[in-house]
Parts: sequence; structure tokens; C-alpha cells
Amino acid sequence: MSQRPKLSATAIRVLAARLGVPLLLVFASTAPNQGQQRPAAAELLDQFQTSTYFWKQFEVAKAIVAAKDTSVLPQLDPLLTHADRHLRGNAAFILAGLGNRRGFDVIVAILADRSESRAVHQVSSVGLPWVQGQIREDRYYAAHLLGDLKDARATPILVLLLKDPDINYIVPWSLAQIGDRSAIQPLIGTLSDRDPSMRVLAIHALEDLKAMEALPKLRALLADNERCSFDKMESVAHAAQSAIAKLLSEK
Repeated sequence: MSQRPKLSATAIRVLAARLGVPLLLVFASTAPNQGQQRPAAAELLDQFQTSTYFWKQFEVAKAIVAAKDTSVLPQLDPLLTHADRHLRGNAAFILAGLGNRRGFDVIVAILADRSESRAVHQVSSVGLPWVQGQIREDRYYAAHLLGDLKDARATPILVLLLKDPDINYIVPWSLAQIGDRSAIQPLIGTLSDRDPSMRVLAIHALEDLKAMEALPKLRALLADNERCSFDKMESVAHAAQSAIAKLLSEK
């Protein structure tokens, strides 16, 4: 599959900045109109298996999980070892979302998987298949999927990746999506990261987690005028000021 991710707006900007690729236009699937009958699980499974782009496939995966029909699980088994790690991850997301432990384990395994034996869609600057770039993108996507799952078991796994230079940009977002407050102290620690982009991303995550305990450290960043490398190149000070105002407004 020649594919690009359907990620959150923040995650797309972060990925583009980290990988040094142009920002991609991503179009989400249209949701059913109110009163429109949802497709049957078998139909959704067919859509999943025939999707050309993995971000479209992920939208179908979410619909399958929402249908809560576990009859599709046996047909997904062969995909859990597929060479395309994005396809593998999407299939695992369905299993995990339907309560099957194997799905969670497969996604976590992709994070640690640096094998060169995989489907490669990334292309280097000289036009050749770029295996290392693909490994990085596959691991990044797996970290994103853990955020989409919102499973607290992923929190300690993701916390360890806050220092991983290949995929750490997505980790604060995923931790915020999960909502486990045990991530707050590691994120406060990330406010001292040397990379201003990581400091900004940690600030946004702490804001989303309503982490009042981060206020002293956030106030200490009000003079930090270094800027992140994505979106509007927001300064650390501006992000901290906005987070402080939001946190105090919700007391």
C-alpha cells in the first residue's frame, strides 16, 4: 500500500516537522447522517480489507470497533503479522478495541520492531526505498495508535519514549489522549527538555490533562522565548502563558 497517515491535526504537523516532509492534506471519511443505518460488520470488514490508504482504513477500523461485533476477529488474524506495519497496526487496533489483548501487544511490539524486513513506502532523497525512514514512521504510527486506544496500560510504555528522538514528538499527545494522570510528572520533567518543540508539546499535554501541579514549572517558562519547529512556530513562553490561563480558568 502507498499510504499516508490520517492523524490528528497536531500529530500531522508534528510528524511533518520531525520527518522534514511537506504537510499533507488529509480528508476524513464522511460520518453517517443522523438516522442513516450503520454498515454491517461484514461490510465494514470488506471496506477495511480493500482500503487503499491506511488513514481511510483506520476510519473503518474505528467504525468496526464502534459496532462491537467480535465475529470479525478471526479474519483479522493473518494481518497481525503483515509486512506492512501500518496495516498490521490498524488490524491490531480493532482487536484491542474489541477487548482482545493480542491487539495491544502487537501495537507495542511495533514500537520495538527495528527489523528491516517490512513493507517500505518511504523514499529517500535520492529516490530509493528508505528502510530507516519507514521504521521510524511505523514506530511513530504505533505510538499514535496507543493514544487512539486510550488504554492506560500504554502509559509507562510511552513515558519511556519521551526521550526517543525518532518518535518522541507524538508521545505527549498520546499520553494526553489516554488521560492517565501518572503521566503528569514525566511530562513536567519534559518541560526541561533541550528541544523547545518537546517543551511546547509537553505544555499542551499538561493543559489537556488539567495538571494544576504543573503551574509552578509553567510559570518558570514565561521567559522562555525559544520557538517550536512546527505549526505557527509558537514560543515556549506563549504556550506556557496560554496553558496557565486555561488551567486557572478551570479551577
